[in-house]
Amino acid sequence: MGTGAITGYIDVAQVALYVFWIFFFFLVFHLHREGKREGWPLELDGKGDTLVDGVGGMPIPKTYELANGQGSRTLPGPAPASYELKANSTGPSAGYPVEPTGDPMVDGVGPAAWATRPEKPDLTIDGEPRIVPLRVDSDHKVNSRDPDPRGCAVIACDGKQGGTVTDLWVDRAEPLFRYAEVDVGDGTRLLPMTMARVSKDGTVQVKSIRSDQFIQVPKLANPDQVTLQEEDKITAFYGGGTLYATPERKEPWL
Repeated sequence: MGTGAITGYIDVAQVALYVFWIFFFFLVFHLHREGKREGWPLELDGKGDTLVDGVGGMPIPKTYELANGQGSRTLPGPAPASYELKANSTGPSAGYPVEPTGDPMVDGVGPAAWATRPEKPDLTIDGEPRIVPLRVDSDHKVNSRDPDPRGCAVIACDGKQGGTVTDLWVDRAEPLFRYAEVDVGDGTRLLPMTMARVSKDGTVQVKSIRSDQFIQVPKLANPDQVTLQEEDKITAFYGGGTLYATPERKEPWL
């Protein structure tokens, strides 16, 4: 047997398989840790001072430079301050469902919960606000073959009019409409297009909330731009309505 002829007494295929298994194990371990840069460590229900790192511990902090002069972020880092959970656990230990103590849609409970995000608008690659109303962006318009809901009524889940569409907000990055701006009498509110259905005559149907709840949708600080935090709160309000808008929605089907 010549020098280096290891294939005569070593199963190369089996060695390659073992090497792959070891590599794959460390790959999964690495990806699992990297996935915990945000949202970790976990906080146990009702025990704000008890944090759980999970399997494998936490990754080494890494600093990311943000685009458009927005500074930098180090992750994992100090967790942003969260809002008070206005709900009580229905059981003696962690993991039990919670029962809201107030208005869950306003308090951010369950499907109406929102995450703490920056009070800054999402930006395009050019550093401009990504989501804006058509009144400040003349480059976009409604396709002539599509219904234009501007000036049309918004009908809520109770069959009543909750407001009137006054404008549409376009996503400059992928051009599509993200929100409809609705006049509710006491100013305007945003309605996510994913929570609405536009009929051929332009009328907008909303199944998630009642007509009287449109006025409770979070307001914008700037009428011509929406921040990441405002987007989260607005979407959470409509999402919460799918469970909390009417009393009968809270009960189980079975």
